[in-house]
Amino acid sequence: MIIDGFVHQLPDTDPTETDEWLASLDAVVSTHGATRARYLLSKLLVRARELQVGVPAAVSTPYVNTIPPEQEPWFPGDEEIERRIRAMIRWNAAVMVVKANHAAEGIGGHLSTFASSAALYEVGFNHFFRGKEDGLPGDQVYIQGHAAPGIYARAFLEGRLTEAELDRFRREIGGGGLSSYPHPRLMPDFWEYPTVSMGLGPINSIYQARFNRYLHDRRIDDATESRVWCFLGDGEVDEPETLGSISLAAREGLDNLTWVINCNLQRLDGPVRGNGKIIQELEAIFRGAGWNVIKVIWGSRWDELLARDVDGVLLNKMNTTVDGDFQRYAVEDGSYTREHFFGPDPRLRKMVEHLSDEEIRNLPRGGHDYRKLYAAYRAATETTGAPTVILAKTIKGWTLGPDVEGRNATHQIKKMTDEQLMRLRTRLHLEDLIPEDALAEGTEPPYIRPPEGSDELAYIRDRRTALDGPLPSRPRFTRRKLTPPSAAPFDELFAGSGKQEVSTTTAFTRLLRNLMRDGDFGDRVVPIIPDEARTFGMDAMFREFKIYASKGQLYEPVDAQLLLSYTEGKDGQILEEGITEAGSMASFTAAATAYSNLGVPVVPFFTFYSMFGFQRVGDLIWAASDARARGFLLGATAGRTTLLGEGLQHQDGHSLVLASTVPTVRAYDPAFAYEMAVIIRHGIDRMYGQGEGGDDVMYYLTLYNENYAMPTKPDDADVDAGIIEGLYRWAPAPDGPSRSASIVFSGSMQGGARQAQAELAEHYDVGADLWSATSFKTLREEALSAERWNRLHPGEEGRTPRVTQLLGEGDGPIVAVTDHMTMVPDQVGRWMPRTFVPLGTDGFGRSDTREALRRFFEVDAGHIVVATLWGLARDGKVDASAVDDAIRRYDIDPDAGDPRTTWPEA
Repeated sequence: MIIDGFVHQLPDTDPTETDEWLASLDAVVSTHGATRARYLLSKLLVRARELQVGVPAAVSTPYVNTIPPEQEPWFPGDEEIERRIRAMIRWNAAVMVVKANHAAEGIGGHLSTFASSAALYEVGFNHFFRGKEDGLPGDQVYIQGHAAPGIYARAFLEGRLTEAELDRFRREIGGGGLSSYPHPRLMPDFWEYPTVSMGLGPINSIYQARFNRYLHDRRIDDATESRVWCFLGDGEVDEPETLGSISLAAREGLDNLTWVINCNLQRLDGPVRGNGKIIQELEAIFRGAGWNVIKVIWGSRWDELLARDVDGVLLNKMNTTVDGDFQRYAVEDGSYTREHFFGPDPRLRKMVEHLSDEEIRNLPRGGHDYRKLYAAYRAATETTGAPTVILAKTIKGWTLGPDVEGRNATHQIKKMTDEQLMRLRTRLHLEDLIPEDALAEGTEPPYIRPPEGSDELAYIRDRRTALDGPLPSRPRFTRRKLTPPSAAPFDELFAGSGKQEVSTTTAFTRLLRNLMRDGDFGDRVVPIIPDEARTFGMDAMFREFKIYASKGQLYEPVDAQLLLSYTEGKDGQILEEGITEAGSMASFTAAATAYSNLGVPVVPFFTFYSMFGFQRVGDLIWAASDARARGFLLGATAGRTTLLGEGLQHQDGHSLVLASTVPTVRAYDPAFAYEMAVIIRHGIDRMYGQGEGGDDVMYYLTLYNENYAMPTKPDDADVDAGIIEGLYRWAPAPDGPSRSASIVFSGSMQGGARQAQAELAEHYDVGADLWSATSFKTLREEALSAERWNRLHPGEEGRTPRVTQLLGEGDGPIVAVTDHMTMVPDQVGRWMPRTFVPLGTDGFGRSDTREALRRFFEVDAGHIVVATLWGLARDGKVDASAVDDAIRRYDIDPDAGDPRTTWPEA
């Protein structure tokens, strides 16, 4: 019986047979060595699992390569030409960073990450990564952010980048420069996936691979030939996003996904696991999660030593040496390794007595051996039923010399001396391309590119041609055109709800349903929900559109007899991701960039609990913006007072503030169903309705769960324009009052604003017109643009911001009320043409009724009346006694604690 990895004795019913098995194992080890024995045992375990014997899978195997030498496939490339190409790329990558820091002290860049992973990428570029020429979707390759210099260096060899562009690495302003890391927003024809915010590339790659399957299963696109490759570092696995969704990849059987983890044993400041073994730890994690794991630890020159390790002493030394020691061996000379690694055991000393100290120092790690890597990549592409992770052991800063290789500070090294460059030239065998005087003191090190017609250039281009074109590359192409929606889905919301009271969340759900039913457009709608569909009233769509499940529904749900049953299907349209906003956002990103990376535009609607959107996955939203994502983000149950009863960690009053920090997010706070419909219709047209030239923006809309009657959309083009531009007059002031004011509301604050308008007219002779502010962010951006134009055109007639124009026509104070923080309307405070009083819900949420919450946060009708009268008093239009009267009338306690800073005492 196996418990905790150990065999516990049970009665042996056939000792003779047991002895025969053990003797057979002994014979294999003595005759063919431990490597063969390990291989046979692993095959027996596989067969035992196939026969359902019940033997648990081993989560950790010995510290050797998964693929033994005798199982390695023939390497189809030209080894010498590939070595030369790799050497040139290494050189140009290093020179680019060095020259950048000569041109601008401290501009930055990274030498060591690509130096450790050059072979990892080159084997892929030469033999595996498929491009997008001839209208193919190609592979999706997530490149480790700090390796960007090497990718630029390869593109330079291919002729895709110029020397002048390399000279402007990290100096983009003015054009012609290269971004620091993979940034599609800054280099839209080159990069596809932003990855340098560590952990985001891995989670996005998982959901990208799953989204490819989703498109195929729904018969929207055939992505079966596309493989997702993700390159990451061993230190990066400590980010929770990196490993947080690996079980999904195994559960979905994503054999179209391969991760390559560059295990150089170092993170940014020191060893990843100095006292442990990160490769063994990761192997256990991934095997336990159901991944196929391929370890590439030792280069080919170790094969001979392992073959001679009959008694397993070398294997034992490999298994018991911790990473901190392996890192030390990488920086010391061969005599140190001979003494400390091989020296303590006479059998190990004898094993390497024929090797010089230099040969011992140069015993390679597997991640620098293209034969070993080719075998691993080939095995990954041939694996079915499970994703694959390749754990490749490397040395950080490999080839850059003893002052850089393996040092704790290597990640921060950005410069190389003339002497170091000379050593690199020798190490890479580039003497024929770089004359010695080119590295003389005071000269700039040269880039190198072989002449046209050379074997190297022909090889690198032929390989990419055979693999359907260059990568990374972001061509602007559409393989499956998107038919725009008809007018019908929006008509129901434009008509209003009559006497029926509904929430904007309910109205959105109806619009989404209508869009999904709308002809050819409907199939391209991708609803994404993180396990809150019932909260948002979206469970009604389960049976009609089904939840995507790659295996279909293999059970009968407990609510099968109900109209709103939980229904899954292989062709399901809804992505119901479970309790993971991060995973849902990764799905959104895959869908929102499909127009570019697959040439298949789809329209994602990611609906989340407002509080758990921008606050929880802001980094993923920022990365989506960098990736030039297009789609809709819906913050349901928005507002700090609208979501009654939920309290501090659920009531959102700041998502609009956070949304305002993302440049490409168009943030809206609609009060009515028709406003929401106008915004979504406009967004679809702006992002998708202009052919291949749509805008790479995202729309964020707040949705509220408060029910009230939804009015009919006014038949006025100015209203439509005002909704999109952020502000329009919703209702004029009532006739009769002698004093004027304006109340600007957004979202669910429309009810208090309308009540305040009536109270002011009835009790205080104040006629307030009502304005709906759908987007303070849009108003602010337009005002800043006008202000900039005025500042840079001092001799010309100035431009007036839209918010100033619109509100400048009235008289009296302007009171703005929001269910979000006061700084939301304050975004436009300095452009207000009259006395401005913003009201908002600053502070922590509370559990209570809407009425109590709005009184506590001072945004109810009574506080709106008081704020309006106070503004009039400041303008000298009413006496202060009118404010006192309103405070008494609405039973407001002037000495109550400030909600911004008031919470129960400890």
